[in-house]
Amino acid sequence: MKNVAIVGATGAVGREFAAVLGQRRFLARSYRLLASPRSAGQKLAVGERFLTVETLGLDSFDGIDLAFFSAGAAVSREFVPRARAAGALVIDNSSAFRMEPGVPLVVPEVNPQAARQHQGVIANPNCSAIILVVALWPLHRVNPIRRVMVATYQAVSGAGARALAELESQTSAVLAGQPPEPHVFPLPCAFNVFSHNSPIGPDGYNGEETKVIEETRRILGDPSIQVAPTCMRVPVRRAHTEAVSIEFGDPMDEAEARALLAAAPGVRVVDDRAGNRFPTPLDATGGDDVLVGRIRQDPSLPGRHGLQLICSGDQLRKGAALNAVQIAELLQTP
Repeated sequence: MKNVAIVGATGAVGREFAAVLGQRRFLARSYRLLASPRSAGQKLAVGERFLTVETLGLDSFDGIDLAFFSAGAAVSREFVPRARAAGALVIDNSSAFRMEPGVPLVVPEVNPQAARQHQGVIANPNCSAIILVVALWPLHRVNPIRRVMVATYQAVSGAGARALAELESQTSAVLAGQPPEPHVFPLPCAFNVFSHNSPIGPDGYNGEETKVIEETRRILGDPSIQVAPTCMRVPVRRAHTEAVSIEFGDPMDEAEARALLAAAPGVRVVDDRAGNRFPTPLDATGGDDVLVGRIRQDPSLPGRHGLQLICSGDQLRKGAALNAVQIAELLQTP
């Protein structure tokens, strides 16, 4: 039994941490909910317990064994060392430590062995990367992947609770004949699609795309894989969808791929051609699995060396809170 802290408890992912921990009956002696001073005093449920949110401070980790962080990279850089000094194991959902040597970057369905190599901090990957590698790994472990091209269609709640509220308010405004006013995003998100709102680097790729490239290679343990992403925001409340084109080293038949995916943990195949039913964000919302479908040969690659598919996953659950809790559960297993 552990004393557990959730940092960023009132954010979209923090609230999902509380929900997932309660739903999975995580073995914990106590919970401490931590957030900024403006959120202190709120009440949140963790399972059957209603707890008061406390202000994150210098002594917040006294007696804490396990700390889930989801308050952004700046908070993690400042407070993760404090949590470690107090003796806590940290599972960090920010980008602060994902590419740090010695910090495992873990998706339990893909590289569970990496979690046991931690030195007090385990990084939870980017949401888009998690959804992608859960779909890729069952195929890559059988037939090494050479190249991945992926276009992501990312829900606004991936940018937090304020972004979700903005989509809802803008949608109401447009339907009432009023102009949508952007505050969280640089452009209106209602009835619109635009490039992911992370900064553009000198190579023309935005920060989200760079994360997908670097983290996919690291989680799969193969720096030679070529990854070319395009990340977009779409007017969807929750769950990211990705269109994926894969090139393999050896031939891969679509029937073999479908069978491998159907048997893979964390994957649910939704691939009904006759009914034209495939993964959607609505179907993925609130679920633990990554939905995979539209599995088909890539006609541009001869010799059955290519496949195309789409996948959809709840970015607040498997893309964030659930994955982190699964890491903690993994470490509870002897």
